Amino acid sequence: MTEHESKKLRTGRTTGSCATAAAMAGTLYLLGGECPETVDVPLPPGGTLRVPIARFEKVSGGVRVTVVKDGGDDPDATHGHDIQAVVSMSGGTSGPLRVEIDGGAGVGRASLPGLPIPVGQAAINPEPRKQIEQGVRQAAKGMGTGSISVLVEVPNGHIIARKTMNARLGILGGISILGTQGIVKPYSHASWKATIEEGLDVARAQGLDAVVLTTGRRSERLYLEAFPGVPELACIQAADFFESSMRAAADRGMARVTWSLFFGKLVKQAQGLAYTHAKTHPIDFDRLAGWCSEAGCAHEHIQDILNANTARQVLALLEDDRLRFRLIAALIDRATRVAQAFSGDRCAVDYAVFDFDGTRLDMPTS
Repeated sequence: MTEHESKKLRTGRTTGSCATAAAMAGTLYLLGGECPETVDVPLPPGGTLRVPIARFEKVSGGVRVTVVKDGGDDPDATHGHDIQAVVSMSGGTSGPLRVEIDGGAGVGRASLPGLPIPVGQAAINPEPRKQIEQGVRQAAKGMGTGSISVLVEVPNGHIIARKTMNARLGILGGISILGTQGIVKPYSHASWKATIEEGLDVARAQGLDAVVLTTGRRSERLYLEAFPGVPELACIQAADFFESSMRAAADRGMARVTWSLFFGKLVKQAQGLAYTHAKTHPIDFDRLAGWCSEAGCAHEHIQDILNANTARQVLALLEDDRLRFRLIAALIDRATRVAQAFSGDRCAVDYAVFDFDGTRLDMPTS
């Protein structure tokens, strides 16, 4: 994506900003009966974001305020869903104003250590938790004593969570309330990288020092079928984030990283690409043809490889099993050296390479 194209894309608001807006609007309603159409939410890095309010509903002891999550042009499982805050308050207590924040229906709870939230606590990450409190105090203005309670809820959170990695990370019962910046940048990789890092943190907190980084659900499933004794917590879907995943694993003291992937991703890792997405980081067929030649590929097939459109097309051209195995072994050797360099030579690295039918390509045929 070019800089010009990215400027055309629309930013969105995080679930943290949505929850903050709902909590602020609820506070304004309880203090003065005001039903604002929008509120200016404080952002963690500074500044504000204007967020529209969808509706107000009186409930026993308080008010339920709904904000509709808008992820902008960034693909997001929560886009278009309701993010709510049930706000109540009490006065007459001594001491400074207290703001209490918790998660209700549709907000997950942490069940494993290693997350940025303690076990048993609602999955409202530290930055959005601070953002909600700051927004509520700003809305409360002169209310110097008493307490304001904010219960964040997501009506379809338990369903949305099925599209996320929350259960694998030990967040059960719903989604997480996230957002370090308050604004969703279109096609930002930050959220996926954060998920990878959280997965590594959880694995480390469980005493694991070896993980399996997979490029997706299928490569993960095939690996677990081939190695049924490996705990699921050790498997982390790293997608195309080759360099950053290796660095994150090394930073957390992982002694060994195994990559489970398919032929095309292996070729890209052997090329030394830090990020291996198909559209933005293509296969270098000139280099691949040279590697095939070094592995013993017949000269008459090299032009076919140079003219290929996909890595799978090249794999199909290599009908000789011994030739295919030599090539895979050479690619693994190259990719391993790249991976170790990305980790600062702090991790041992190995590979499991699969064909789409589940065949192990990194093992010689009998």
